[in-house]
Amino acid sequence: MICREAGGFLDRSFLKVKPSPDGQSFDKQPAEVLYMDKVMTHPLKTNGQRTDEQRSALLFEDLKQPLTDKGAAVESSRCLECGGPYAEAPCVTACPTGIDIPGFISAIYRGEIDGAADRIFEENLLGATCSKVCPVEVLCEGACVLEKEGRKPVEIGLLQRYATERELKRRIRFREPAPSNGHKVSVIGAGPAGLSCAGELALKGYDVTVYDERQDFGGLVRYAIAPYRIDRDPLPSEVQMLKDLGVKFEMGTPIDSREKLDELRKSSEAVFLGIGLGDDVNIGYPGDGLQGVWESLEFIKTIKTDRLPEIGSSVAVIGGGNTAIDVAIEARRMGAKDVTIYYRRTESEMPAYDHEIDEARSEGVHLQFLTNPVRFEGEDRVERMVCQYMQLGEPDDSGRPRPVKVENTEFAIPVDTVIKAIGQQKRTGFLSWIEDLELDNGLIKIDESTGQTSNRFFFAGGDALNGGATVVEAVEDGKVAAHGIDKYVGGMSS
Repeated sequence: MICREAGGFLDRSFLKVKPSPDGQSFDKQPAEVLYMDKVMTHPLKTNGQRTDEQRSALLFEDLKQPLTDKGAAVESSRCLECGGPYAEAPCVTACPTGIDIPGFISAIYRGEIDGAADRIFEENLLGATCSKVCPVEVLCEGACVLEKEGRKPVEIGLLQRYATERELKRRIRFREPAPSNGHKVSVIGAGPAGLSCAGELALKGYDVTVYDERQDFGGLVRYAIAPYRIDRDPLPSEVQMLKDLGVKFEMGTPIDSREKLDELRKSSEAVFLGIGLGDDVNIGYPGDGLQGVWESLEFIKTIKTDRLPEIGSSVAVIGGGNTAIDVAIEARRMGAKDVTIYYRRTESEMPAYDHEIDEARSEGVHLQFLTNPVRFEGEDRVERMVCQYMQLGEPDDSGRPRPVKVENTEFAIPVDTVIKAIGQQKRTGFLSWIEDLELDNGLIKIDESTGQTSNRFFFAGGDALNGGATVVEAVEDGKVAAHGIDKYVGGMSS
């Protein structure tokens, strides 16, 4: 049986009928049939020194390999197509952007790849990017009925990637914009929230311009998410899709003064703030200035845009969030033999997702808990990290037990590189330029149904609201704000 799909044919002769709900029919399919070949051998199976080319290849090798045509057919056949007119499927409910997941998977199964992509981009203009960076283990796949029954969930993220990347290559316009409505809106920030908001507004007929201080699109998706999760692609294709909708971009154009912000306000009918967070939190340690001591965001940015730094064989990572996991895995893939994450609380208090902690361990990363750095030592380059043991005390403002120093427990660890991944600064300086803007501990307060701030002219979304969440949540924030801006501007002009 050959099933026609847009842009070609999908050979499904091996797939006689859709399997019974137990999903066991295809367990014996060999992996090379289902997944594209890896770039090179897994780092833990590679002995000896690696060339720069090998190190680079490992850094950019996907954690999860893309599906082949047969892999997509097999995987889509496992979906039970839950949900109905009176109750959404659990996976849809778990998706912040509300993608019709059973619908797009069913379209893939029928060979209608263009229809699958249509359903995805209808709800998420960055659906291809999200397919690579979403924590599906705690969202759609974590809610899959098969998972609840103790079986492997449908690989929703890989199926979404399969459909979106295939169709983006064909440069199809998935959604048609409305005629111009004569209204102008400015968006500050070309990260996921800003891109989503701009695209949704363009679809409603708005004249939208996006401003960003960087030269490239994507915000922290581009500059601060590990390259083995995402490098540049598919962002350029998604941005081109937004340009085709009429969105204009002023890249390398910082809005870095009160005067520039006022000018933007005067030329627009509303402004969306997708400004994200700032640089790494500035927690200073004696010895910070030594070579080999890195801030996490600068480390990732250097890898993704510049060069591979020399890190030696022993790397210490300070922190317990997802960025700490990212840089630790990067260090392993760059050839460091001993990579350890040092966290001042215990594993149960780590902000990182459990599945990402498991990923780090599978890559050979060690974790040491109840340990806090005191200072870094060395001549010109860091050679030792002096630490102190901690114990848990009473809960702090976050609700987690406060780490308390254990006196007289200092010890030194030989290191070649230290990477600090302790969090990001809030953009309070920029936000102070906006009159009557209410903040909550440095984060923007909004009406969650519209994205509107206490200054009615400004709307906001993304990390500047929540202190750092997921890309897909930022996309949804942008959608909500676009609808809120449309209601606000429409009400002002009526």
